[in-house]
Amino acid sequence: QVQLVESGGGLVQTGGSLRLSCAASGSIFSANAMGWYRQAPGQQRELVAAITSGGSTNYADSVKGRFTISRDNAKNTVYLQMNSLKPEDTAVYYCHAEITRRNYVKYDYWGQGTQVTVSS
Repeated sequence: QVQLVESGGGLVQTGGSLRLSCAASGSIFSANAMGWYRQAPGQQRELVAAITSGGSTNYADSVKGRFTISRDNAKNTVYLQMNSLKPEDTAVYYCHAEITRRNYVKYDYWGQGTQVTVSS
């Protein structure tokens, strides 16, 4: 089995910063694309940022220039540095990973979600 464990959410004022972490553990052959999604109340889950195992990144237009995604392949961990936070960034943030397990089959996994609240 594979687990994604997130940390780093919380309450911050407008303009502040937070750093999210997500560590994958378990029966992992390799972690492929990893990323962060978010879901605000009454809205659909949306992609925030993603990163391939080679380091190529993709960001939602709304976070470009403010958020930075990175990863440590040795630790199967992905990070999201969030700067210049705005109230509209308030949401539950979910980690996602495409994992190749030791049976060489690819699966999609999700973290449990971490709340990010930005006060105005």
